[in-house]
Amino acid sequence: MQKCTTEKDLPEPEKPVGGEGDGDQNERILLRMTKKRERERAFLENGGKVLEVLVAACNGKPIPIRTFSYKEISRATNSFDPRLVVNNEKLYNWYKGSFDDRTIFIKEYKEAFAVPDMAFADIAVSAKASAHKNVIKLVGCCLETQIPTLVYESAENGTLSGRIFVSDSPGAQQQHQLMAWQSRLKIARQIAHAIAYLHTAFSRPIIHRHIKPRNIFLDQHDVPKLCDFSLSVTVPEGEIDVKVELLEYTIGYVCPVYFATSRVTEKTDVYSFGRVLLDLLTGQYSWHLHKVDDEDTNLINFLRNHDVNNIVDPAILAEEGGANVKQQLQAVLQLAIISLDQDPVKRPTMVHVTKELRRIERFVV
Repeated sequence: MQKCTTEKDLPEPEKPVGGEGDGDQNERILLRMTKKRERERAFLENGGKVLEVLVAACNGKPIPIRTFSYKEISRATNSFDPRLVVNNEKLYNWYKGSFDDRTIFIKEYKEAFAVPDMAFADIAVSAKASAHKNVIKLVGCCLETQIPTLVYESAENGTLSGRIFVSDSPGAQQQHQLMAWQSRLKIARQIAHAIAYLHTAFSRPIIHRHIKPRNIFLDQHDVPKLCDFSLSVTVPEGEIDVKVELLEYTIGYVCPVYFATSRVTEKTDVYSFGRVLLDLLTGQYSWHLHKVDDEDTNLINFLRNHDVNNIVDPAILAEEGGANVKQQLQAVLQLAIISLDQDPVKRPTMVHVTKELRRIERFVV
């Protein structure tokens, strides 16, 4: 006869893992499970969007980029160790990491300031322009973060900013002296060519919209790599400009017309590049130049009213080169001035800028 089950015979309720009173451990387990579900959801949402932008950007051609798990990205950066940050910006951090015995750069967007569309634009333009040797190459991305985390080739010599501005990084004085004038001129020509490539190589011109020395990395041979396409936009076919909804910029490099109207053209990039030319020429942030002279509050007036020897980086003047270097410096200054014209129509195209820099570079030294 079957035994009647009583209350005493029933098994005791199972206690939470870790025993009674160990609520902290249970909360940690719950948190891990929640984060895992969030990463799975982000992977699905981001994966579809990334596929969409890549197909649109590259005309359906397969793009050789790989996906990284969050675990792989975290391991590569030692759990996003702040000591591995090589470039800290408002919208993102660049980390130097290691994966499969290979040095990589990892770009983590800051959710407090950035939006997913920035990462999607970054991926699309990086993939599309990767054929150019002066564009940083996209290796892959992690889709498990709310905003995709991007993985790029490394650039061992840091940013152009860290090499030409004395106060930009620890020990920069020594690095600053190592950036010779001919190296600066070559970098200017190579980056100009990369920007011209964005403007002319595709059926719809790509406007970078955020050109500045901190968005130019240098590899171990000082070959420049243009980066950060998070604000890039394409100009519709048959149009010459495009209106943007999000006005993002860096003070000192933003085109006044873009700032006033939110309209972007190829000449928007020309203006920003003109500022970079001045940075290379002077070794300081260009917006500081005219502030030292109370009589010239306008930058263009200041540049026109001062001899190039009075504004050029002293480290350049200390080099040997004579009259030919003086010619190069004067020619680059004039190119910067016309690139900064308040009237965008009067600014040269980036194709013209590239040709002019190539001509200047060929001056006999």
